[in-house]
Amino acid sequence: MSGPTTTAPYTRAVVAAMRKLYPEVLADGSWDNTGLLLEAPFVPFRRQMNSVLLTVDLTKAVADEAIARQDSIVVAYHPIIFRGLKSLTLKDTQQNSLLRLAAEGISVYSPHTAVDCARGGLGDWLADIVTGTPTDAHDAFENPDLPTESSGAASPSKASPTKENMPDPFAEKRPIYMLQHHPSQLSLKEKALNLGGSTHKRYPITRTKVEGYPGAGMGRIVRRDKPVPLTAIIDRIGLGLGNPKGFPIAVPQGKSAGEMMIGSIGICAGSGGSLFAEMEKNGEDVDLYFTGEMSHHEALAAIEKGKCVICLFHSNTERGFLHGVLKAQLEAQVKKEWEKVRSEERAKDGISEQLMEALSDDHFDVAVSEVDRDPFGIMISKTEV
Repeated sequence: MSGPTTTAPYTRAVVAAMRKLYPEVLADGSWDNTGLLLEAPFVPFRRQMNSVLLTVDLTKAVADEAIARQDSIVVAYHPIIFRGLKSLTLKDTQQNSLLRLAAEGISVYSPHTAVDCARGGLGDWLADIVTGTPTDAHDAFENPDLPTESSGAASPSKASPTKENMPDPFAEKRPIYMLQHHPSQLSLKEKALNLGGSTHKRYPITRTKVEGYPGAGMGRIVRRDKPVPLTAIIDRIGLGLGNPKGFPIAVPQGKSAGEMMIGSIGICAGSGGSLFAEMEKNGEDVDLYFTGEMSHHEALAAIEKGKCVICLFHSNTERGFLHGVLKAQLEAQVKKEWEKVRSEERAKDGISEQLMEALSDDHFDVAVSEVDRDPFGIMISKTEV
């Protein structure tokens, strides 16, 4: 007689850690699909490694990578399952990846809009880049009703979370840049870093309705005390995103990027058109839209109103967060949760020798996919180089 079907202990630790860092209650449940999307059974005699692979998209290449690494779980920012499934077949490429992962004992977790919404999450990371100022937890807690000076976020609620029920995503200094270390970057770095000398106000475009999460909400609005050149913000984004070869910008007709001064920025990871439209309906006006992608007509309407637009391609606004923020956060939180899971399981009666062996392994690994990338790139003519 077979025993009860369970999830790998390390997988449970990773899921618990993600839920502590980015509570699923913050996700937009009206359309998003977050949480544990694939719960692979734990097979003790074919135990996976105590490792988690972080990715934006769970493509076939990433599934191959996770299987080769023998990971226990993949944390995919974008949900691989968005709608109800009537069947699971090998013909569908995404279902094929899910079936192969399940067969190997690898689970899949997706946090998506919970990361977008959370204070200190993806929206604040992008705001950190354009302002040059890491998110400051002190102001966010001290002034829960107001947009904070310097770098904190505005809060939708007077209820302040406690240390017991909400982890501090700012326990360690947050990195702002993924710098390429070579001499040609020195002047660019110095110019961009000078932007961090002035104060700004920061708050969500749409504040969460969930009680107890001050500063949380979708998107971010940044209002600087003094306007800065658009070209300086472009330099800062280049530094923060690891020097992309190029990205689309739009400025009003008759103007050049060098002429534009920016005092306010609307920020949205991924696709920002609908959130920016909602922002305008709420009476919020900004000089610059900073996002992953907008449609032709959305961008055209923006420049007709005198605004500028910067797009990085959809997932390029998200991938650097995995390297720069989430990896370190998850390493710290998983360490706590793994010790908790091991202690609880060891206290149970009648656990198998194979499970005891799995629990005795205190080593674990958090890695970022090496093959995950945006489907779009920039083709540069050699004659223009």
